[in-house]
Amino acid sequence: MTTAPPPATQPEPLWTPGEDRVARAQVTRFHAWAAERHGAPAPVPGDPAASYAALHRWSVERLSDFWQAVAAWCDVRFSTPASRVLADPAMPGARWFPGATLNYAEHALRAAEDPARADGPALLYVDETHEPVPVSWSGLRAQVGSLAAELRRLGVRPGDRVSAYLPNVPQAVVALLATAAVGAVWTSCAPDFGARSVLDRFQQVEPVVLFAVDGYRYGGKRHDRAGTVAELRAGLPTVRAVVHVPLLGTPAPEGALEWEALTSSGAEPVFEQVPFDHPLWVLYSSGTTGLPKAIVQSQGGILLEHLKQLALHCDLGPEDRFFWYTSTGWMMWNFLVSGLLVGSTVVLYDGSPGHPDTAAQWRVAERTGATLFGTSAAYVMACRKAEVHPGRDFDLSRVKCVATTGSPLPPDGFRWLHDEVAEDMWIASVSGGTDVCSCFAGAVPTLPVHIGELQAPCLGTDLQAWDAQGKPVVDEVGELIVAGPMPSMPIHFWNDPDGSRYRDSYFEMFPGVWRHGDWITLTSRGSVVIHGRSDSTLNRQGVRMGSADIYEAVERLPEIRESLVIGVEEPDGGYWMPLFVHLTPGATLDDALLDRIKSTIRAQLSPRHVPDEVIEVPAIPHTLTGKRIEVPVKRLLQGTPLEKAVNPGSVDDAGLLRFYEELGRARG
Repeated sequence: MTTAPPPATQPEPLWTPGEDRVARAQVTRFHAWAAERHGAPAPVPGDPAASYAALHRWSVERLSDFWQAVAAWCDVRFSTPASRVLADPAMPGARWFPGATLNYAEHALRAAEDPARADGPALLYVDETHEPVPVSWSGLRAQVGSLAAELRRLGVRPGDRVSAYLPNVPQAVVALLATAAVGAVWTSCAPDFGARSVLDRFQQVEPVVLFAVDGYRYGGKRHDRAGTVAELRAGLPTVRAVVHVPLLGTPAPEGALEWEALTSSGAEPVFEQVPFDHPLWVLYSSGTTGLPKAIVQSQGGILLEHLKQLALHCDLGPEDRFFWYTSTGWMMWNFLVSGLLVGSTVVLYDGSPGHPDTAAQWRVAERTGATLFGTSAAYVMACRKAEVHPGRDFDLSRVKCVATTGSPLPPDGFRWLHDEVAEDMWIASVSGGTDVCSCFAGAVPTLPVHIGELQAPCLGTDLQAWDAQGKPVVDEVGELIVAGPMPSMPIHFWNDPDGSRYRDSYFEMFPGVWRHGDWITLTSRGSVVIHGRSDSTLNRQGVRMGSADIYEAVERLPEIRESLVIGVEEPDGGYWMPLFVHLTPGATLDDALLDRIKSTIRAQLSPRHVPDEVIEVPAIPHTLTGKRIEVPVKRLLQGTPLEKAVNPGSVDDAGLLRFYEELGRARG
């Protein structure tokens, strides 16, 4: 196990929030209020770090008191009160707010009830023209009311599944909220997923309704999806109604219902009051090594967790405009829609992240007046390589936070955001997972930002790093463990009647606590460093290393567009660690570049991190949600046949995997 020794002196933060910002932050006001009313420790005057540490400790040691306080602070409307907050803390199977009833969609549309806000924008929709189109709170509420009434007329009942093959457009938000209003269970895939990938997901949950787009625009081109939708209809025999969403303007196929006809009655929404643990939606794991896991999360659990994250960690409220670049096939879309819960205007961007140029997302932020700008670490690094200058070329004066996820933000990414967007900029690298549809660690508006680090574990999340013996460690790399239940943990997986697949996924290695599958370091200063996936961890001579550290070093080189490092245990006890590199146009993997790659890794990390071989590839394979595929490639290199190592429908370009299969066969 590698050890990150505590620094001899405290490193200088890249950014520290001013006193005014700390005082205004919702988490500051929540802390004082919770101390007065719910038994939280008093804030430490003049010391935001000590205050947050005390609040966090209370939030994990007194889970019931903390979540009761969050529900009260965020004015959660329980139509029936709970008998208690946490009836059973055991994992898996923790029981939250038993007896309580509520509705997620009712909370998402609350701002429409305020006459002063009803005509203001709930959504700002932006396509590749980059011209925002608003949808008012009252208009959103009316469409949801109409569609919910039509779903009921179609026979949709609480617990039925409603599926969507839609991009990040207002219709997707309306359909999600109408589904939740009825008490049905939402599930979605982005239209860049092929038919087989979608069927691998939707067939598991047997939907009764399918919302489907005729096509979408991406990268300046039209992408027709009529043929794929026909395949989905043929492959989903449980679907009783198909709703046609004509983004490309084509007429509805035979037997399909028209979107406009279902959303124009203006009916007042009726919100089904459902139990706290009633299913809200099904999300899916990447499915790289078999059928994707169908992860079921609850109306109440998501409502509470997202209110906490968005209000207390992201510091969002009615004055904010919340943008995150995402697609409907990624949990961040669900998280983005929850911006409505705190009354924020949600910015939906449907288009390529780099069209017409790499600066596209910054242009969207400028045009929409975004206050929280969410993107991927990969996009930040692409902007750095392309020498984009967002702070110089765009008016980003309203942006108060740039948040990144999808992979750890490398130190150079922090420096670039600080130098090229704004010096006084809160940079929030966050980390969580589809499995909880939330963050384990990340944004805290009252804490300093240190380069390469997430600010702190999130409130209510008992985040720990454990060594191989199951002992917590500090300033040392360990397994990411959540030692107490979170409300948004899955209530179950679909088609997992005895819960065995759920238990195997998180509770097998250390029974009773959640093992997520990431390597992390919790620093003695209270911050968090993410090192990459532990199930694809590099392990040389007993020393474990995170792949993310190598990517960060190598991809600083201008010739390297992207890389993939794999550690392969060999039958004779040896260990082979190749580095695959995708070069930028015009670059050549000659001896000079090879030397620079190896010397860079040696100097920035250690001689142990230097790969055994550097191999050029035409591109790096990813999951459909943009994550590098490490574990299946490792299996291919160990000689596993392609059809057993990976589900090709879960990969952005399955053809890229043939190279690794052939390499594994040749080495075997």
